[in-house]
Amino acid sequence: MKHASDYKHSPKTIKLESSLGDALKRIIDEKKSRILVTENDKITGIVTEKDLGLFLLTDDTERNLSDIPLSTIVQKIISVDEHTSMNECAEIMLTKAIGSLIITSANEVVGIITKTDLVRYFTKMHADEKLVGEYMSPYYAWQYSDTPLYKIVLKMIDEKISRIIIRNHDDVPVGIITFRDLFELALKQGNFEEVLDNTDPVISVIFPRKGFISESGFGNSVKAEDIMSKDIVSVNYDDDLAKTGNLLLEKNINGVGVLSQHGNIVGILSKTDIVKAIAFMK
Repeated sequence: MKHASDYKHSPKTIKLESSLGDALKRIIDEKKSRILVTENDKITGIVTEKDLGLFLLTDDTERNLSDIPLSTIVQKIISVDEHTSMNECAEIMLTKAIGSLIITSANEVVGIITKTDLVRYFTKMHADEKLVGEYMSPYYAWQYSDTPLYKIVLKMIDEKISRIIIRNHDDVPVGIITFRDLFELALKQGNFEEVLDNTDPVISVIFPRKGFISESGFGNSVKAEDIMSKDIVSVNYDDDLAKTGNLLLEKNINGVGVLSQHGNIVGILSKTDIVKAIAFMK
């Protein structure tokens, strides 16, 4: 039986006294979805890409990101002993609706394990055992390609989701929009604005922030098709689940579309769904 210690890795950390601007820069530069927060050299919290994205898209103040303390969005950590089984780790992640666990040994933090690590475990240990269709999520959020950006963002906020499938008016999926696409747009849009201090492009995110959810400005003029990624990675309903897990790892993505025999998208298979498969194994 494999345990948390077999798949743990060293976490990236940031000090509690840092700002949201610092955290955003780290997440973008290092392409990480989470950073652990230290206080007096001890790990006490966590900041995730999703929490940061939700804050940036809903905060309507005029504060620069460098003026917003990281403590504003820091979440508590949840830890497990290094001998905890992978099945138990999966169960805890699902129950707590989280994407990572801190690994401890003798009450000291020795690493972190994420959904990605659980997917890696599944691909190595459970090939040819489960099918995609058994664990995919049949519901997926979608919008039409000519939908204004502000409606896309409001749907992501309301449903607390990090991706939306984009369809044309023939109801054929033509793209996908993720939080990362919005981060990149924020940086790009910020650079087009006249700013007082543009020495750090991350700080200029403050200027377009309100525009994402407003019915005026670029929130209304930018359409889904303008910023969506056109490459929707997809798999078949009856594909091997472990093979699909490898695809997620290779492409560094969190989810894929699931196609029926007729080539229609009938659901989404995400890393969370693979975690679910692990949790149900005994």
